[in-house]
Amino acid sequence: MKSAAKQIARQRIQLLFQQAKTVYRDNPQLSSRYVATARKIAMAARIPLPTVHKRQACKNCNTLLVQGENCRVRIRQKREPHVVITCLSCGCKTRIPLKKKREKTKLERDNYQNETSC
Repeated sequence: MKSAAKQIARQRIQLLFQQAKTVYRDNPQLSSRYVATARKIAMAARIPLPTVHKRQACKNCNTLLVQGENCRVRIRQKREPHVVITCLSCGCKTRIPLKKKREKTKLERDNYQNETSC
């Protein structure tokens, strides 16, 4: 698919997620339909769904996830720290690993010191 078509697909995905957020309070089913349509567009255009949008929707039932209303967010420390988002509509759990802060390498520290000393 050409880059112009992919750009149009990205714009439509963005628009559908915005519409899903505005419509959610009045009509959650229509909101789910918008999310499902956005996912289909992403698959057809062979572009990845942006991470922000991936985390806003349930992979199982396409429900827009709103904290405190239809999803539960927990931070767990087992093995490695991670966030668990549970959809209260279908019970699907999404696990998002939290990255540890990495230590700067010697080269990065030296570059930082050189920049600040001037």
